[in-house]
Amino acid sequence: MKSYIIAHDLGTTGNKATLYDQDGALTGSDFVGYATDYAQTGWAEQNPEDWWRAVCRSTQVLLQKTRVKPAEVAGVTFSGQMMGCVPLDARARPLRSAIIWADQRATEQTRWVGERVDPAAMYQITGHRLSPAYSLEKILWLRDHQPDIFKQTFKFVHAKDAIVARLTGQFVTDPSDASGMNLFDLQQGRWSDRILEATAFDPARLPEVRASTEVVGEVRPDVAEEVGLAAGTPVVIGGGDGACAATGAGVVREGAAYTYVGSSSWIALATTQPIFDPERRTFTFCHLVPGMFMPIGTMQAAGASYQWAREQLAELEKQAAEAAGLSPYELMNLKAESSSPGANGLIFLPYLLGERSPRWNPNARGAFVGLTIRHTRADMLRAVLEGVTFNLRIILETLTRQGAAIETMRLIGGGARGRFWNELMANIFGLPVQRLTILEEATSMGAALAGGVGVGLYPDFSLAEAMNPVAKTIEPDPVSQAAYASLLPVFEATYQALEPVFDMLANGQSS
Repeated sequence: MKSYIIAHDLGTTGNKATLYDQDGALTGSDFVGYATDYAQTGWAEQNPEDWWRAVCRSTQVLLQKTRVKPAEVAGVTFSGQMMGCVPLDARARPLRSAIIWADQRATEQTRWVGERVDPAAMYQITGHRLSPAYSLEKILWLRDHQPDIFKQTFKFVHAKDAIVARLTGQFVTDPSDASGMNLFDLQQGRWSDRILEATAFDPARLPEVRASTEVVGEVRPDVAEEVGLAAGTPVVIGGGDGACAATGAGVVREGAAYTYVGSSSWIALATTQPIFDPERRTFTFCHLVPGMFMPIGTMQAAGASYQWAREQLAELEKQAAEAAGLSPYELMNLKAESSSPGANGLIFLPYLLGERSPRWNPNARGAFVGLTIRHTRADMLRAVLEGVTFNLRIILETLTRQGAAIETMRLIGGGARGRFWNELMANIFGLPVQRLTILEEATSMGAALAGGVGVGLYPDFSLAEAMNPVAKTIEPDPVSQAAYASLLPVFEATYQALEPVFDMLANGQSS
């Protein structure tokens, strides 16, 4: 009986293959890593052949671990890193390394597009700002710097789409990945004629856009043995990793929202219409759920700020944790909790890597403001967590100010494990916070759900909430909530006051 779904999550550090049964239960996983090449400052590339080898290897090991036969697999589906550029030939073979989402080289191409498409119009059409982060600008960099490869390219695709093309021979993508290209008309649900014409880009060189749940092909006989699947196994296109994570978090209906807490962090919603911020601080992807949208605001250094604090401020906790067999973050949280809300008047700006939402300022810097001789490491650790969460609160306000109604906030990601940070979020957000049972498998779970719906194994996306139930709900404490509400304007004023200083520092470094 065909009663299993294999979901592949092609992330930045590697591919995770997961197996889900007919009830939506996770029954096994395997991970195969691969490298990123940073050949120059601002560049980030990966070899698509590494992705293919990772998919083949992880599939084989996963089935061996779980003792599931290839004939029992009802379908295979994908989540993948978004906003990349993978040039493929007509045989679905890569013509060069993939330029991945983190690559920022296409600044000149971004300026060129902005001269032909008004940036405000770009945001209204695509839901995104003009940026070298997106696929269009990366493709245009190839046009300008590697014209031979540009001319040879049959289709420009994303990570998951490259693997699907190799498996099936079909060049397709889904709306969530398409909406991260600066080429897709969100509300029309198709490639934008206006942007294509303005940039003289041939739409025939783009993949066909199909719903995330569609069976787009079958595993071809000539690759079946290599990948470890039965020839003819249905392949469902799935979606971009952000949209898959939203689905795995159970954010599949209006009013639902989640915060992902990892090295970076974001808040995303499920809505029936895009959300456009007049200041363009947030952006909108298509959701994995057909017909839905995913407004989102992403910050650069969330868990990364606390990781920095671990390395620079928490040597005692690191040593004690190692001796006791604990995570240093557990001891850091206990130390931070010994300080009071507001960290005794200490503000931390979490801009260690510049900032996307809500600042969109690559020159932004991290800062402690308000330090006195009375402040302790406990205050500093607490201020770091509070500063990250204040920044997320501003993203949340930006989304709700445009009409989004949010009832509760779901939490996923490794950083969501800590009780203390959960409580901070509830108090600073002013919302009940729900820590989910499965925190770090949500992305593959969302992809598996799309695959299961696509092949008829699962009824619909409503299964998401049952697949990943709430482990604990944390209600805001009224006293702490009021204290943080009074501190939020101070946090904002601190950034505004220091913004010209950040620019002066950046200019000084570059001179």
